[in-house]
Amino acid sequence: MLFMRLPHLATLPALFVTSAAASFAQAPKPNIVFILADDLGYGELGCYGETLITTPHTDQLAREGMRFTQFYAGCTVCAPSRSVLMTGKHMGHTTVRGNAGTTSPGAQTLRAGDVTVARVLKDAGYTTDLTGKWGLGLENEEGEPRKMGFDQYFGFLNQTQAHNHYPDFLWRNGEKVLLPNVVTPVGKVPGVGYATKRVAYANDLFFDDACDFIAHHRDRPFFLYLALTTPHANDEAARILGDGNEVPDHKAYDDRPWNDSTKNHAAMISRMDQGVGAVMAKIKALGLDDRTLVIFTSDNGPHREGGPNYAPEFFTASGPLRGIKRDLWDGGIRVPFIARWPGRIKPGTQSAHVGYFGDMMATFADLAGTKPPPGIDSISMAPVLLGRGTQAQHDYLYWEFYENGVSQTVLLGDRWKGLRLKSTTAPILLYDLTDDLGEKTDVAAKNPDVVARVAGIMRTAHVDNDHWKIPGLAAAPVPAGAN
Repeated sequence: MLFMRLPHLATLPALFVTSAAASFAQAPKPNIVFILADDLGYGELGCYGETLITTPHTDQLAREGMRFTQFYAGCTVCAPSRSVLMTGKHMGHTTVRGNAGTTSPGAQTLRAGDVTVARVLKDAGYTTDLTGKWGLGLENEEGEPRKMGFDQYFGFLNQTQAHNHYPDFLWRNGEKVLLPNVVTPVGKVPGVGYATKRVAYANDLFFDDACDFIAHHRDRPFFLYLALTTPHANDEAARILGDGNEVPDHKAYDDRPWNDSTKNHAAMISRMDQGVGAVMAKIKALGLDDRTLVIFTSDNGPHREGGPNYAPEFFTASGPLRGIKRDLWDGGIRVPFIARWPGRIKPGTQSAHVGYFGDMMATFADLAGTKPPPGIDSISMAPVLLGRGTQAQHDYLYWEFYENGVSQTVLLGDRWKGLRLKSTTAPILLYDLTDDLGEKTDVAAKNPDVVARVAGIMRTAHVDNDHWKIPGLAAAPVPAGAN
């Protein structure tokens, strides 16, 4: 194994709900491995057009499975994207709707009443594991992973701590696991800062732990949520040292005429890809291939947080899309999504089906032969994945974002994309993605009926909760054509 090991310690509300559980209930329950990269752009894998960064193992996943071309994250930043994934509810309904942990921890915590994907699978007989980054509840809080349906976990609870790839501790089932790194504190959050002694690289530990979990639980259905922290940058290291793209080495790119920060970013992705290869090798070695669904995706678009010597444009990180992380342009929310299941998913296929993180709730419940909870915004993707039955479609997808004002986005089918940026009084921009993938030409004036529909959804798709409100939304201007 490539990575350093630590001891393995044992162990309307429902707008778009559909399930074909009865169709798939007779099939054996598949193991589910959901691998989530952190800040990986739509264009940063070879199978999505990247030419400078090598990702052979992830590219092989695509060759052996199905690659989606219009799949979306839950949000354009980490915590809310994960909340959508866990709850099956879009940004207008899910509990956590922004990164707020350092200023308002309660706003970034799942609640006792939240039913997660892990809970649904656990109740269906799965062993459930989180390895990596959580960010939705700290130790002894109601959002702590074991209270959210995970039998066990190992990794980061605090999202800000997860910015450091060489932490001095991680969490395993409520207990601190001390690491031989030395972290120089920055700010007020314990364990957060930049490492001055770098020994244990967090993502290496996560891949090893994931392989151990698979080996220990091969005899019954399992759900492994492998939430990586690469290629997210350490923003404190970027601020203080000028480079936040932390990785043990960039040997694979030593001969490139690039600056070190750029080499480090490429090396982070290639090292992540090696870890994906290690997980796949473990699955194959244990004879679990034909009963394991593996999904690889990213939580949002690419970052610009590695420091002054790194720019995502160098790698065309968003591919042909406009925008990056913290944008509601497609570059901030459209992500790579690859699904592999030998004998069930046809290899080497591509799908233009429009899906998003919230669909994992209905999809996984479907494949496990159980039902998702009520009141969710989720469609099972089992028909398109397995090539059986009729695939339901979303009437719309909805996002909101709370930094620098409140922005909203609505996607109608695979074509119309409406955005209102930074204010409920801002005009609605409209793009036709069928011939304007880069969202360059606003066609709102030519399509008032579509704009009116988008405006109506923006007013009704959002429901306030205790921490996330949009003042003035009900009084937002109604475009011409709405009546």
